[in-house]
Amino acid sequence: MAKLKVDGKEIEVPDHYTLLQAAEEAGAEVPRFCFHERLSIAGNCRMCLVEVKGGPPKPAASCAMGVRDLRPGPNGEAPEIFTNTPMVKKAREGVMEFLLINHPLDCPICDQGGECDLQDQAMAFGVDSSRYKENKRAVEDKYIGPLVKTIMNRCIHCTRCVRFTTEVAGISELGLIGRGEDAEITTYLEQAMTSELQGNVIDLCPVGALTSKPFAFTARPWELTKTESIDVMDAVGSAIRVDSRGREVMRIMPRVNEAVNEEWISDKTRFIWDGLRSQRLDRPYVRKGGKLVQATWPEAFEAIRAAVAAAAPERIGAIAGDVASVEEMYALKKLAQALGSENIDCRQDGAALDPALGRASYLFNATIEGIEQADAVLIIGSNPRFEASVLNARIRKRWRQGKLPVGVIGEIGDLRYDYEQLGAGADTLKALADGSGSFFEALKAATHPLIIVGQGALSRSDGAAVLGQAAKLALAVDAVRDDWNGFSVLHTAAARVGGLDVGFVPGKGGKDVAGMLGQTDVLFLLGADEIDMAATGDAFVVYVGTHGDAGAHRADVILPGATYTEKSGTYVNTEGRVQMASRAGFAPGGAKEDWAILRALSDVLGRKLPFDSLAQLRAALYGEHPHLSRIDEIEAGGTADIDRVARLGGRLNKGAFTSPVKDFYLTNPIARASAVMAECSALAKNGFKQAAE
Repeated sequence: MAKLKVDGKEIEVPDHYTLLQAAEEAGAEVPRFCFHERLSIAGNCRMCLVEVKGGPPKPAASCAMGVRDLRPGPNGEAPEIFTNTPMVKKAREGVMEFLLINHPLDCPICDQGGECDLQDQAMAFGVDSSRYKENKRAVEDKYIGPLVKTIMNRCIHCTRCVRFTTEVAGISELGLIGRGEDAEITTYLEQAMTSELQGNVIDLCPVGALTSKPFAFTARPWELTKTESIDVMDAVGSAIRVDSRGREVMRIMPRVNEAVNEEWISDKTRFIWDGLRSQRLDRPYVRKGGKLVQATWPEAFEAIRAAVAAAAPERIGAIAGDVASVEEMYALKKLAQALGSENIDCRQDGAALDPALGRASYLFNATIEGIEQADAVLIIGSNPRFEASVLNARIRKRWRQGKLPVGVIGEIGDLRYDYEQLGAGADTLKALADGSGSFFEALKAATHPLIIVGQGALSRSDGAAVLGQAAKLALAVDAVRDDWNGFSVLHTAAARVGGLDVGFVPGKGGKDVAGMLGQTDVLFLLGADEIDMAATGDAFVVYVGTHGDAGAHRADVILPGATYTEKSGTYVNTEGRVQMASRAGFAPGGAKEDWAILRALSDVLGRKLPFDSLAQLRAALYGEHPHLSRIDEIEAGGTADIDRVARLGGRLNKGAFTSPVKDFYLTNPIARASAVMAECSALAKNGFKQAAE
């Protein structure tokens, strides 16, 4: 720790702090444009100038000078800095004047207006006039893809975007060319950026040079209602803020959550919002004469009642989709059981995960934040770059710190960090679990080995055997201890862990998804669109969902539900963290919240569920599963669970492990309804090459 004085106030801070961080610790406000806590220090905007007592007779850049660089006073007094002297004030005014020399007067038409760092700091630290009379420079706008809009006249060359793409996203797609007045940020060859985290440069840009292309000219920040919520595009559960106007979602922004997403979100999370209003189901439909026709709720319920009455209980099934909340899965489970059926499943892909083996058997036990402790990583049948982009950035962050061997089993591709390809399939995993190979020694030597098991390895016919081998390896390298559990399952579906937690899996004698397809007379699909609809056979399909996707096309009755921004719902992320999504608006037309649909349907079926409100449903849910009431907490699984998993036997197949995510941009019904995601998908298939606009 180091002692120093800031504006006369004595404080003690860690000796690795910069003067800027120390000043903020003391409560002083220091302006900045280029400095960012999660990026390397550039020191090129010079806005954060402070005066150092006993230092040179000029202000110092507080972001680039550390407290350990300060000298004590002549009699050993604590070093002293000032953030509000006349020298500092004049220096900042000069810097601001220079920054505004070439900056255009775009504020009335700039999308950054109202949340612009340059605007705010010019008001607080600038002067009210300019002495510059020459013409402003002009820079051509660059095409960098369909997501980020460039107005490069506004750029102040803080290089935050360059440092983000290089350091966090892991690909040097943006750079600064030229010098002085000719300097400009560009992709050089002007092709679309390929990073799935590129949207974060919009938040990082302190001016309006990089803005959201889909959001351009649609709304002003002060018009929007801001709702804190949770993302469901993957199983990470990133903290987001949903900005809406009326009942329409206008944009999605990240929130800071150090334990989950820090302050980054993936492009799918950020730009999915146009899919929330496209191809929506807003009224019930019933199939008559081979065609779906509009119906009233009583007509739709009556059609379902007739079909259920004609079916034997063991011929009724229910499948939950990848974005269903815990509440509606719980309600559907209770309804299915009331009808006498144990045919329920939340594992659309057939992943070999079973809550009977214990909670640790299907959680990312190391936790997302725990990745930073790992000193050896093995990835089995997963491509975290596309399955959990923000989590992959956390692995890269740890890799950049050095001494992190990463091994991969499976056909994966570019992960944005170096790794050793150990093999393609289960035979490599078995050899590793048996203690052979140099990477086994690397895992064995590590104090915090991390083994990531992906859904690509678990959704095969030998998934249980693969899970068993991974657990056996985890025990062999001492990755499962009381102080560290490195056995981690990486999920791709936001609903999966919550579904497993509430036991939305086949009961005694019940059928799983594969068993239900073609073997049921009535099949309830709760937003389940990722199954083979042709395999449903002659079943009477009831689809409770939000979009006109595969499930709605196959359905005999459609009951329109609410998306994650239109209801309050509980989700459990891949590490087992219980999170709450909040309602930002209301569902369109006659669509209802899914749990309310199931409650009303249960009444018509003569199997009335024992709750009349969301509060009553949650009371029953928390009674059975107390850990779901502890929001933002993780109920850790027991290490004994991994011993049970390690005893799973079975024959291993020969094929290679592949990631279940074939197209990052089109993984669920909301994404497939988004025009922005469709454009990104088409561009990705074309190698991100497109003529400049």
